[in-house]
Amino acid sequence: MTQVPEFGWRARVPLMSGRTDRTEIDMKLGQLFVEAKLTESDFQTCEESVVASYRDLKIVFDVESLPRTGERYVSYQLIRNVLAAHAAGISFCVMADARRPDLLEAWHAIMRCIRHAEMRTRCKVLTWQELSTVLPRRLQKFLEAKYGISISFNHQ
Repeated sequence: MTQVPEFGWRARVPLMSGRTDRTEIDMKLGQLFVEAKLTESDFQTCEESVVASYRDLKIVFDVESLPRTGERYVSYQLIRNVLAAHAAGISFCVMADARRPDLLEAWHAIMRCIRHAEMRTRCKVLTWQELSTVLPRRLQKFLEAKYGISISFNHQ
């Protein structure tokens, strides 16, 4: 069965207050949430109080180990999206440029803080270069022309 991607998916991550947040996931594809990074510089930071307001934060993460800068959590989008996947009972994938090892390391820093192996196995990473190897040639050319993403990067 072919899945149709849904862009700008409202995840409605549960909060301690009983309400849900206004998080938008870049894409939902069947049982998978996707955060796609092409031109953005990072995964954003957020105040400690906002992150602490998520209902399942301490269930999903070893909170003391989450990366922080002062009173702000680093890679807030990733924390939020993992919580969204947990609440929905589905998988989560980060798509990043292989030329951006800082983004890949940021993802691994968050993954290391996920408490349960079952949730960690539902979290994935895919580079645009890996994806481009299976795309139609027309899309490969688009990614190369617009973003400099080339399948030849994989072989270096």
